[in-house]
Amino acid sequence: MAEVTAALVKELREITGAGMMDCKKALQETSGDIDKAIEFLREKGLAGAVKKAGRIAAEGIVETLVCECGHDAVIVEVNAETDFVAKNDTFKSYVAEVAKQALESKATDMEAFLDEKWLLDESLTVKEKLSSMISIIGENMNIRRFEKIHEENGLVVSYIHAGGKIGVLIDVETDKKSDAITEMGKNIAMQVAALKPLYTSSTEVSADYIAKEKEILLAQIQNDPKEASKPDNVIESMVNGRIKKELKEICLLDQTYVRAEDGKQSVAQYVEEVAKANSANIKIKGFIRFETGEGLEKKSEDFAAEVAKQMGV
Repeated sequence: MAEVTAALVKELREITGAGMMDCKKALQETSGDIDKAIEFLREKGLAGAVKKAGRIAAEGIVETLVCECGHDAVIVEVNAETDFVAKNDTFKSYVAEVAKQALESKATDMEAFLDEKWLLDESLTVKEKLSSMISIIGENMNIRRFEKIHEENGLVVSYIHAGGKIGVLIDVETDKKSDAITEMGKNIAMQVAALKPLYTSSTEVSADYIAKEKEILLAQIQNDPKEASKPDNVIESMVNGRIKKELKEICLLDQTYVRAEDGKQSVAQYVEEVAKANSANIKIKGFIRFETGEGLEKKSEDFAAEVAKQMGV
């Protein structure tokens, strides 16, 4: 059983928005397992649908790079220990170089990437260059991840938010290219950065996800005496209605477009509007969103261990 510390309670509160005592009780009931505690709070109706951005620990930068042709793009995350270093020009220049390396790379995993020759100095590998930068900057650093998009029939649009805290790539399939379509892609990328959708459209949502959400929503209703007494068909309708509402929050194309003048236009409708105005066929095929440090535990030893593993020490 994990110790229920004040830091763990604070972390659960930040993730769920539930009260401090509720978070403490949830952790006690689930033996300190934070994922089970989230589910416990949701079943009790004390937390909404949690978009698991992960537990942020490390500082660093997310960088994107799109090739001149617009068909290929990469997004990378490089971590350091402190925000001070993350804002350092030497560190930022290095991250930009890592993005260039990743855009050209044929590697499909981090191990192969680290073993590649460093393009700017082929006497070094990517891992050796990283080691050199650690010595220069004086902090542990980690090339955490990268992903690429290739779109032959259209373009990839990128967006960086808050100086590299969040980066987004948008895959736009289209039979025309114009400044207006590129601007549309940028606007949608800003939407992704701000609202953190989990899927592009509802067709991507698995049956298992829907089944689990229904289970949690049903538990919420059963824990409310007033709602639990309603007929089964009414309860079923309530659950389906709440699922539909949740999908509108987590699926990009179903979300309300944040810049819509009437506050009602969906992202899908915005795309249709731009397509019609430009006599183009446009489809948002997908997106990638990186947020600095997501998925890292809030423990410095975890970050150090990950660096050591990457450096082979």
